[in-house]
Amino acid sequence: MVFREVGVHEVREVLRLWVRGEAVRSIERLSGLDRKTVRRYVTAAQSCGAVSDGGEGQLDDALLSRIAEAVRPHRADGHGQAWSLLDAHRDELKALLDDGLTVVKAGELLARRGIVVPERTLHRYALEVLGHGRTGRRGVTVRVADCEPGAECQLDFGKMGLLADPAGGRRRVVHALIFTAVYSRHCYVHLSFRQDLAAVIAGCEAAWAFFGGIFKIIIPDNMSVIVEQAHPLEPRISRAFAEYARDRGFLIDPARVRSPKDKPRVERMVPFVRGSFFAGEDFHGLADAQRRAGAWCAGRAGERIHRTTRCRPAELFAAEEAPRLAPAPVMPYDLPSYATAKVHRDHHIEVAKALYSVPGALIGQHVEVRADSQLVRIWHRGVLVKVHPRARSGGRVTDPADLPDGTAAYALRDIGYLQRQADDAGPAIGAYAAALLDHPLPWTKMRQVYALLGLVRKWGPGRVDAACRRALEAEAVSVPLVGRILQRGTENASHQPSLPFPAGQPRFARDPAHFATRRPGGAA
Repeated sequence: MVFREVGVHEVREVLRLWVRGEAVRSIERLSGLDRKTVRRYVTAAQSCGAVSDGGEGQLDDALLSRIAEAVRPHRADGHGQAWSLLDAHRDELKALLDDGLTVVKAGELLARRGIVVPERTLHRYALEVLGHGRTGRRGVTVRVADCEPGAECQLDFGKMGLLADPAGGRRRVVHALIFTAVYSRHCYVHLSFRQDLAAVIAGCEAAWAFFGGIFKIIIPDNMSVIVEQAHPLEPRISRAFAEYARDRGFLIDPARVRSPKDKPRVERMVPFVRGSFFAGEDFHGLADAQRRAGAWCAGRAGERIHRTTRCRPAELFAAEEAPRLAPAPVMPYDLPSYATAKVHRDHHIEVAKALYSVPGALIGQHVEVRADSQLVRIWHRGVLVKVHPRARSGGRVTDPADLPDGTAAYALRDIGYLQRQADDAGPAIGAYAAALLDHPLPWTKMRQVYALLGLVRKWGPGRVDAACRRALEAEAVSVPLVGRILQRGTENASHQPSLPFPAGQPRFARDPAHFATRRPGGAA
């Protein structure tokens, strides 16, 4: 005879007929229960204080609970005969399980030997007594209440499979960064060949555009680009993602290491995305797959009836979560890069294959660098020491103030600086320097201007200015010539040449006496 448990509604109907004055035979016919069962529940009701003429109002839930407790068979150890039978054959069952057999197969072999027990009891005995399958089951779980609408979003990477990469000419493993709204279960899928910071932030930006706003709290897995050092209580978030979170206005609450229960909503979405969206499809590259992923999130995943909420995720999200989200970003995020660089002897550091100057006092020190598309910021021990505009790869940005005194013009080929130095020394010196630098390649004449300024420091600006004036009048542009004039002390000598012939006479004409036919005072 098969055992059938009597439901509470059936017990209530039996007792309702009883208090209305129906006989046992009549109750048996109307309720469909066996006569002995009817008598058992009626007797239990009477023992619990129920009376046949007390009306149906006495049949409350408390009374029905006491009646069910009185009728239920009591076991001394909390187990029935099947449990005791397994206790008697414990070693046989353990040997079968230790040989690698499943619980179901072990039950079949025991049944051939006449040891027949219910399968559910066999599984419970193997788990609770023999410890079989304990690693796969973590005991009792408790369902955590959902958050308020728009509060939390869980995200995690999931491996999808191989996808053609036309840029590389080969098939590559593609990963899906899955965003799942905790309250509505609405999801978004962002595909990528990489799992670096740029891919994560690109996925976040695409998700905010898809949802139309930003959630208050993000619950990610312990991916290294987000969590720099995992800890159950005080995880350390990476500097780059923490800065992104501050810029977009959300908080980060990462899950613990190897704790999928901390983010169960997105954990359940990974196999769903893999099986429903990616499996069996033929994509024409990553762009095509991403386009179809967005359509799948809004259609197949968003319009299904969720088994837990019994709502369509997209409709529930639009009705209750979307109005509570922070506004979606309008401007794209300028993704920075971080580096640690050493200040070299030339007063520069190298960042992304470009050079940037740093004050000379920091030569040999290591500095922290943050570089975005516009600026490069340099810190030393938490203090901002320099800000430069971003240079292209192979470029160089130098602040003259960072270089030692007197070297900036040479390092930067500053022609104007040298000209100003010469002008300040004297007008003739400035004119002489301008004549020197009047060249198609003026920086090739910088050493001569440096030599000219060296003469100023050696002989003084007055004497050099006079020497330069004399050289300019003679149209002799040569720094060594100016040096010889100063050594001879002829910078102030007369500049007019002596004329041995009378004015108006040709320079090379001979004396008239040279052509005379008679000698003076004598005959011809």
